Amino acid sequence: MKTYIIASMDTGLFILITDIIGTVAFAVSGAMAGIRKKMDIFGVNILALLTATGGGIIRDLVMGSTPPAAFRNPFFVIIAAIAANITFIFVWWQHKNKKNVSDKTRAIYDKIFFWFDTVGLAAFTADGVHTGLLGSHASNAFLVIFLGVVTGVGGGVLRDVLSLEMPYIFVKHIYACASIVGAAAVYIVYNVTGSPEVAMLVGFFFVCAIRFCAAHYGWNLPKAYKD
Repeated sequence: MKTYIIASMDTGLFILITDIIGTVAFAVSGAMAGIRKKMDIFGVNILALLTATGGGIIRDLVMGSTPPAAFRNPFFVIIAAIAANITFIFVWWQHKNKKNVSDKTRAIYDKIFFWFDTVGLAAFTADGVHTGLLGSHASNAFLVIFLGVVTGVGGGVLRDVLSLEMPYIFVKHIYACASIVGAAAVYIVYNVTGSPEVAMLVGFFFVCAIRFCAAHYGWNLPKAYKD
């Protein structure tokens, strides 16, 4: 019954909800990264906007869709800016009468960053695959999965580079690998069921589950040597 309800949902509405969730989640994670780097409100907004729209811009350029959707329709840019400024004001209010940030507060911020970053990764990975499936190369599994991954991780890479951090995808908690598995799941489930909504929900779940398990159990890919 649940599957039937999901499958019968208007696809356009479902995609819009997914895009909004991903945009807000990545905007908050970008804003949190800027705040942790002690950027001013302008820097926080720029970092949030790039995190929220960067992956989609890269995807559109790869697909030859120019100008990218973020410039043709500023709706999601506005959503990202609102989320970023709410995050900035919230943190500013919390610290208004405090000189130092406690370890407990830092831990809470880290959890907020992790979960919003994970939700953004999951939502945009699924959305990127769906966009690829709508194109003329839908049968090219490698391209479609790549579009999902680059949509999911692209904004985070830009965020990390501009905040002078080693990109998260190279060092932490099986980040890009979770996106790859989620993107592959969307592609496979879509070809089996024909339902983009069910496929995207399955991919979303895979990304979130892998990220949660990786963080909880300390999973990381092998390195040549440890520090």
